[in-house]
Order: sequence, then structure tokens, then C-alpha cells
Amino acid sequence: MSLRGLFHLGVIYIAWGSTYLAIRVAVREGAGFPPLTMSATRVFVGSLILFALAALFQKTRIIPKRKELAVVVASGLFLWLGGHGFVAIAETKVHSAYTAVIIGATPLLVAIMESLIDSRKPSITLLGFLFIGIGGVAVLNGPALTSGNFGDLWVAGILIIACVSWGLGSIIQSRNKTEMAPEVSSAWQQLSGAFGLTLFALLSHEPLPSPTNEAWIAWGYLVIFGSVIAFTSYVKALRMLPTRIVMTYAYVNPVIAIALGWIILDEPITGYTISGTLLVLLGVMGIFREKKRIA
Repeated sequence: MSLRGLFHLGVIYIAWGSTYLAIRVAVREGAGFPPLTMSATRVFVGSLILFALAALFQKTRIIPKRKELAVVVASGLFLWLGGHGFVAIAETKVHSAYTAVIIGATPLLVAIMESLIDSRKPSITLLGFLFIGIGGVAVLNGPALTSGNFGDLWVAGILIIACVSWGLGSIIQSRNKTEMAPEVSSAWQQLSGAFGLTLFALLSHEPLPSPTNEAWIAWGYLVIFGSVIAFTSYVKALRMLPTRIVMTYAYVNPVIAIALGWIILDEPITGYTISGTLLVLLGVMGIFREKKRIA
């Protein structure tokens, strides 16, 4: 197995596992960064960097064909506006670890959505693992459910919408291949997401940003490590390692997010956190194994 590939996989683990922490630092109360504005500026700058890198070092085609443009715009809006935008909104209210675990359930929803799109009846095994994952999400919300404090459950609803949106964007991207370099496709996706996020920020009358120094550092980390370095490592890892190995980031990222939230932000790790995380990861692992068996 390629050592360089494993290096890039390690970068993915750390960079994507830590983005939840960075988002929380950037948008939590008192940080001065409205969530949609933070997300819009982050992906806009990220797209410019990716365009510049592609133009300077790859000498590749930048302008998409008409069909390619439709694909990158549609997938970009689902991935960055619906996916990351709702994550940022949620993290104004909840811990980064909670967010990471629920978003980690995205593969469960993708498996069901693909079955519906293909008019294929989900297998009993698939449904079983789906319910295990849903059970994990329910356990994570145990304190609110047992105390009757249902007002906090709207955040879980927002994160489920983010999962669905991220899943739809991923499906559109995987089923409509473009001939552009991956960095260029990602740049167009992020640019599309930036425009969508900006529009929603204006419509929701977000205040002008006045970020703290910590929020600016978190924002810069998200641009460089979340949008540029991690994505580049992801592309290279897929070329050097088996896909099933690269996809292990879905198991590792929530664990890293929980650990970093506890170490840096003193976020609590409760029995609900541990139990819910294990159930979600078990459900995701089962989905991957079932998809591999069917393939």
C-alpha cells in the first residue's frame, strides 16, 4: 500500500475531522461571524485558490461546458449551501462533536436515496443498518427527549437536512461525471455555493461580520485546510489507495471531532455521546459492507 497515499489519508482524517471544531470556533456566540456569511466568504476564497492552482500548475481547462456547468452548479448548491450552510447555522447552538456525529450518518441517507432514485427496493439488511444509525441519532438527542426539552431538537432537524442536501450533491456529482480536473470542478462547486450562501445571508438579514481574532484564525483554517489541502489530499488518496480504504474517513472524522472538541473547547463526552457515536458508526460500516456485497 502506498505510503504517500496513507500520508494523504492521514491529512484527510485530521483536516476534515477538525473542520467541525473550526466552524464552531468561528460561529459560536460572541465570535462575531454570522454563519452564512462565514461560509460564503470561506468557500469563495477557497474557490479562487483552487482556480489559481489549476491555472498555474496544471494548465487545465477552466471554463466548463454547458452540461458540466449545470452539474457543478447543482451539486455545489446542495453541497455547500444546503450542506455546509446548515452545519454552520447548527453550530451556533450545539457542540462540534454532536454535529460531526450526525453528519457522519450521511452515508446511511445516501444509500436510501439511491435506492429510491433507482426504484430499487432496499434490502432488509440495508434497512436494518439504517435503523441502527437512526437509533444512534436518537441516543445523541437523549437528554432533550428524556427531559421533554423538545425546543432544542430543531438543530437536529437542521443537521438532518444538511445530511440530505450533502447526499444529493454527492449523488449528482457521482452520476454526472465531468471532463474537468477535480480541482476545477470543486472550484466551480464552491463558487456556486458562495453565491447561494451570500443570497441567503442577505435574505435573512445577517448582520455585518465583526470577527474576533480566534474566529479569523478558524476561518483561515477552514479555507486552507478544509477547502484546499484536504480536498487535494482526497483526490490524490483516491488515486493511490483502494476506495474502501479512503472511505474510512467516514468512521474516523466523528471520533477526531469528539476528541478535539473535548481537548480544545472542553466539550463534554457523555454516555449519550459515546453510545450514539458507536451506533451511527456501526450503521455506516454496515452500509458500506452491504454496498460492497451488492457490487
